[in-house]
Order: sequence, then structure tokens, then C-alpha cells
Amino acid sequence: MSARQGYAHWLDIPTRWKDNDVYGHVNNVEYYSYFDTVINTYLIQAGGLDIHRGEAIGVCAESHCKFLGEIAFPETIAAGLRVEHLGNSSVRYGIGLFRNRQEAPAAEGWFVHVFVDRHTRKAVPLPAQLREVLARLQREPGA
Repeated sequence: MSARQGYAHWLDIPTRWKDNDVYGHVNNVEYYSYFDTVINTYLIQAGGLDIHRGEAIGVCAESHCKFLGEIAFPETIAAGLRVEHLGNSSVRYGIGLFRNRQEAPAAEGWFVHVFVDRHTRKAVPLPAQLREVLARLQREPGA
């Protein structure tokens, strides 16, 4: 099985001129922006997450990125997303960033959201609609 088959959802993300650093490739901090983009686009579009008025919001508790190859402007990155663990109030995502439709990722990482009450910032159970759409993305890492 290819590395691409381990992901359940895909989003194409165009790199931007500002993403490149002085060395001519995308700066490491931008990879985390791509992670945020694929995750939150899915949560908003598929899960109905209301980032402005919803009672529950997702905050980042942990994140990690393993850089495996260079990405550079101008190219469009295929961001793969899966759910590796779905807890009561948290979710761990696996993300792969692929360039030029290659089978091997340029970067792989994980990101943990904890859902909290917007006002108290105390952990709350995942809203039912989000839980349902996140369950669709569940895959074992390396599967």
C-alpha cells in the first residue's frame, strides 16, 4: 500500500510566494499552517464547526512534523488527513503533505485538538456532528 492510501480526506493547498524562505524552499513554520488548513477546512465544511459562535472550540494541545523533503513555491500540495484517535473531548489527526502527486510524503505529522467550552476553556465532549464526520476519517497510522 502507498503512503497516500493511509489518508481518508484530501485538500489541495497552493503554496504562496511568502511561504518560501531565503533558502528557496517553504519555511518549516508554514507546514503547521498547512496542517491547520486541512484540519479546519474539514471541520468547518464537513462538520459544521462554527468558529465564530459555536459553544465548543478546538485548541491545539500538541503538534509534530517530520520533514522528509522540500516543498517550494509555486506548487500545490496535496494534504492528506486521517483521524488516529478519537477521544471524548480530543482528537489526534495524522497529516501527510505530498508534492506533485508523489506517493511518498514531503512531510508527515500529527496534531491534537482538545475541544473546550468557548468561554470557560474547560474540556467538553465533542459535538455529535463533529464526532460523526471525524469517525469517517479513522485510520491506523501506517495502515
